[in-house]
Parts: sequence; structure tokens; C-alpha cells
Amino acid sequence: MFILSEFPLPYPTDALTPYISQETIETHHGKHVAGYINNLNNLIENTPYEEMSLVEIIQESAKKTEDKKIFNNAAQIYNHDFFFHGMCPKCTAEIPSEIIKAFGSAENFKKQFKDSAAALFGSGYTWLVRDGDELKIVNTKDADTPIVRNMKPILNLDVWEHAYYLDYKNKRADFIDSFLNDLVDWNFVSENLKN
Repeated sequence: MFILSEFPLPYPTDALTPYISQETIETHHGKHVAGYINNLNNLIENTPYEEMSLVEIIQESAKKTEDKKIFNNAAQIYNHDFFFHGMCPKCTAEIPSEIIKAFGSAENFKKQFKDSAAALFGSGYTWLVRDGDELKIVNTKDADTPIVRNMKPILNLDVWEHAYYLDYKNKRADFIDSFLNDLVDWNFVSENLKN
């Protein structure tokens, strides 16, 4: 059985203001993520999934059309946890040199990431991933996640409306700018690049 406290925020709920409000964090983490956890627990009760880790559930349920609901809820827990851990209040670290080398400059990386996130129609995530030896920016729709495609997540941005609508209304581009310029925890990114 999974519980919300197994997926804690790495900062207080008001720590990301003024870029993301306490109300948004409390709704996004405290209600949306909690809802996915409750749904997943109900769906996997008395099934073989009950004995698996979250990543194992995602990888196994991704192979089975009949387990789409299990996949959606498990992947949303994983994707959200990764998103929340990729931000920090008053971040001071610099963008890693490996990203600068791969994309030509920090500005070029941010532009490509923003363009990709802004172009994603509907709901989903924009990711920086390692695909083999290459760093790539990819979008996933709905609850989809790169870990089912043998890609290693490095950073992600949640562009479901519930991630930003209370604070930015329909201005997704402004939310993306705030994320890239003021919220990304580049130390978290650096650690993911090492492993």
C-alpha cells in the first residue's frame, strides 16, 4: 500500500512563491497526487501488483492494455514526484555544462525546452532525458512516462492545467519561463546526469 508521505515534497508548501502559490502546491500535491495514490491502492489490492515497487508497477502495467488504469495512476505518482523534486526555492546552482554542451548554450536549451512545452497540445509533460548517449527533450501525453521507453529522466515539467492554472490562468508560456528561470533545481539535474 502506498501513502502520500512516501512521496513528500522536498520543501514547505509555500516555498515556491511567488512563482507557484501555496494553494497550487497544496491542491496539486495534497489532492491530485493523493488521489492517484488512493486510486492505485484500490486498483492493485489483491493483485500481483500489490507486492511490486512503483517503478515495477509502471513497467509491468505498461505492457497490458487491460491494466491501463493501473498504469495511469502509478505513472502519475512517479511523474509528479519527479516534477516536485526538480524544483527548489531560491535555487542558485548553474545549469550543468553537459546540457550546455549538448544544446549549444543554456539559452538554446531553455528555448528548445520552452518551445516543446508550449507546443504540447492538451495535458502531459516535457522532459529532458538521456536516450542512450544523447540528451533529448521529449513530450509525453497524459500519464505517459519515458521510463517505459528505456529513457532516463533528467528533468520534467508538468504542463497539465492543474499545475499552473490557479497562478497563471491560460498563460502556459509564463509558467514555463518561471520554471526554467526561477525554479529548476540544477543540483537535482546534475545528480540525475551522473547516474
